Amino acid sequence: MKTEFFPLVNEAGETIGRASRAECHNGSKLLHPVVHLHIFNHQGDLLLQKRSMKKDIQPGKWDTAVGGHIDYGESVEDALRREVREELGITGFVPELWRTYIFESAIERELVYSFRTVYEGEFHPDPEELDGCRFWKISEIHEAIGKGILTPNFEKEFTLIMGSAR
Repeated sequence: MKTEFFPLVNEAGETIGRASRAECHNGSKLLHPVVHLHIFNHQGDLLLQKRSMKKDIQPGKWDTAVGGHIDYGESVEDALRREVREELGITGFVPELWRTYIFESAIERELVYSFRTVYEGEFHPDPEELDGCRFWKISEIHEAIGKGILTPNFEKEFTLIMGSAR
């Protein structure tokens, strides 16, 4: 299996090195960039993905529609389009950068580039990546927060973004 390398970045997003996926996820807290895409429909509902039970982090929980690591040498925009294509099988969308922030868990530290779009076309979820997806009403998401249904990362990002969108 080929070793994946991620860029190491400073808080401004400038690449300052590289490290393997394993190094970035072993508790080292090496700051590495990721992309997220929040997909809304015209009614304002938000698409969430159910993480595959095969995932090593937060299996079976509902999460941001698309999320993934930026590979070393890859641009933010290229990583976003690759992840959306891999996870949901879509290519025809117009992303808008919504917010950047740093997320830290017990095992990793990420610089998150969070995008949003409105999309109502077909989805073709990759069963290796996720166990399905569906649109949630914003009120349903508020009801689910803190109940172990959603990933902690999504809960934090939802609170950050929806707080700034009001």
